[in-house]
Amino acid sequence: MHRSTGNDILRSAFDAPRLTFDKEVGRNMNLDVLDVSIFDGHSVLPANRISIRDGIITEIGTGEAAEPAATTITATGKLITPGFVDAHVHTTFGGQESLACDVSGAEDLDAVLEVIREYLAATGHTASAATDHPVSAAADRPAPAENRAWVTGGGWSMADFPGGAPSAAVLDELSPDRPIILLSADHHSAWVNSAAMNLAGLDASTPTPRGGVIERGEDGTPTGCLHESAMDLVTATLPAATDSAIRAGLLAGQNYLHRLGVTAWMDAIVGDYSGHRSPYDAYVQSHDAGDLTAEVVGSLWWPRDVEDIDAQVAVLLEKRRTKGDFRTTSVKFMLDGIVESRTAAMSTEYSCACGGFGTSYFTREHLHRAFAALDAAGFDIHCHAIGDAAVKAALDAFDAIGTGRACDRRHHIAHVQVVDPVDVPRFAELGITANLQALWACHDQQMIDLNVPCLGAERTGWLYPFKSFAEAGTHLAMGSDWPVSTADPWEAIHVAVNRCHPDAGDPAPLLPEQAIDLSTALRAYTSGSAHLLRSEINGRLCTGAVANLALASENPFELDPRGLVEVQNELTIAGGRIVFDAAAAERQS
Repeated sequence: MHRSTGNDILRSAFDAPRLTFDKEVGRNMNLDVLDVSIFDGHSVLPANRISIRDGIITEIGTGEAAEPAATTITATGKLITPGFVDAHVHTTFGGQESLACDVSGAEDLDAVLEVIREYLAATGHTASAATDHPVSAAADRPAPAENRAWVTGGGWSMADFPGGAPSAAVLDELSPDRPIILLSADHHSAWVNSAAMNLAGLDASTPTPRGGVIERGEDGTPTGCLHESAMDLVTATLPAATDSAIRAGLLAGQNYLHRLGVTAWMDAIVGDYSGHRSPYDAYVQSHDAGDLTAEVVGSLWWPRDVEDIDAQVAVLLEKRRTKGDFRTTSVKFMLDGIVESRTAAMSTEYSCACGGFGTSYFTREHLHRAFAALDAAGFDIHCHAIGDAAVKAALDAFDAIGTGRACDRRHHIAHVQVVDPVDVPRFAELGITANLQALWACHDQQMIDLNVPCLGAERTGWLYPFKSFAEAGTHLAMGSDWPVSTADPWEAIHVAVNRCHPDAGDPAPLLPEQAIDLSTALRAYTSGSAHLLRSEINGRLCTGAVANLALASENPFELDPRGLVEVQNELTIAGGRIVFDAAAAERQS
C-alpha cells in the first residue's frame, strides 16, 4: 500500500487561522465563478459560469450573470467539479495520529528515526507531555501511572524494513524506558519497543491470538512487530484518549480533507479499533455544535469476536442515525488482512516460502447470517477485502441475501486488490459497488517488495481490475483510506488513469490495460461515492442544489494525462460555505 503523504499540508491546515461560519447554510455566500470549465459529476457541461446565491447554486450558464454577484472569481479555464466524496477514509484516526508522533511523511528509515527522536525530545519523559494526543485505548478507563508516558502515533511504511517487519531493538536505542507503539500506515501492524511489550506482558510464552501474527525470533521471543489482532495485546494497555483529543483529531482531519477539495466522506471505522476509541461521540458533538462542515456517513464497526449476531445488530440499531450531516447507516466488516503481512485471504497458497492462505476473520456461515440480518434491518454493508478469497466470500454472502432490498442497495466492497476474473461480473450482477483506493494500483515499493513476490504471476495479473469493473457495468466509487495514504483525490485519479505514480519505485505502469479514463475516475470520486452515502447534496452540480464544489488549479481534460498528479485544489465550498481558499491561505501566511 502507498506510503502516507501530506502530513505537512495537514499541519499547516490545522495551525493556520481557520475560517469561521454562521450555522445557517451559506449566509452571505454570494459568488460568481466565471470562465470556468464545469464537470457536473457525470460529464463536462457546455457552460462557463456558476452563480451561487446564499449558498445555493442558482444558475449554471455562459457569460456574466444578469445580476452579477459582489464577489467574482475568474477561473481562466480551470475546472470546477462537485466536492470530492471520499468513500473510505479514517478522518479522526488520521487527525489524531497527525497530532501525535507522525512519521507518515518520512521518506526512509533514517528519516523515520529522526522524527521519533525529535518527538521524544519535544515531549520529554513526563506524564503530562505524553498524553496530550495519545492513540487511544478501546475503552474509556483510568490509566495506570506508569502507562502515561507512552509514545503513540504512526505512519511507517513496511517497505522500509526487511520482510516488512521492524524490530523493537531499533526503538530501544531511542527510548529504552518509555513505551512506544507506532501503527503502520495501513493500520494493520504495530511497531513496539521492549518497554511496551514488558508492560503488556508479551514474551515467548504469549500465545498468538486468533487472526493475528506475532513476529518472533528463533527462540520464540517477540521481535517488536505485531500484525492484525495481535496489535490488541499491546493496545489494551494504552491510556484512553480524552474526548477533547478525539475531537481535535476530527477537526484536524476535516481541515486536511477540505484543503484537498473533499466535502463529504464515509468514515470507514466508527468503533473501537486497534487502540483508537470510537469517534462516534466526537462526530455527534461536532455535528451538534456546528463544527462539522462536511456530510459524513459513519460505518459502524462489526467486531471480529461477535457470537450473538442478533444482539450485535440490536446494538448497532441503537447507534443508527438516519438524518443530518452525520449519519450511521453503514456497517463495516474487515474480512481479511493485507498481502504485505500475508494475512489477506487467498484461494490458493501464497507463492513465497512461508506459504499459507492468509486470514479470514469470519466463517462463511457467520457472514451469510450477519449480512442477511443487517440487510433486513436496513443497513448498508461496507467490506474490507484485499485477497481474492475475501472478495469471493463477500460476494457469496451478498448473493445469499437474495432480492431483498436489491433495488436500493448501497452495499460495497473496498480495496478489491486481488480479484479472480470470474468474480468481476458478479459485482454488477449483484448491484455491489467496487470502492477503489486507486492510489495503490502502481509499482510502489511495497508492491515491488512485499506483494508481487508473494502473489505470483497469475494473481499479479488480477490486481486492481478497474477497467474490467467499468466494462462490466459495475458501479464505481473512490476513496483514499487516509491515513494509509494521502487523501489527495488528484493523486489517486492520476494513478487510476496512468496506473503509475512519479514517486513509485518503478515508473512502469501496473497492468496498463486496467486504466480508466479521466471522466470515469472523476465520476467515481464524486457522484459514484455520493451514491454510497445516499447523499442528496453532494456529488453533483445543478441549479437549486446546495453548493458543494471544488476548483482545480487547471483543467485536467486539457492536460497530458501524465500531468494529472500536478493538479491541486484551490477552493472548496462545503454546505454553501467557503471552507478552503488557497488564495486566502496564502495571504494569511
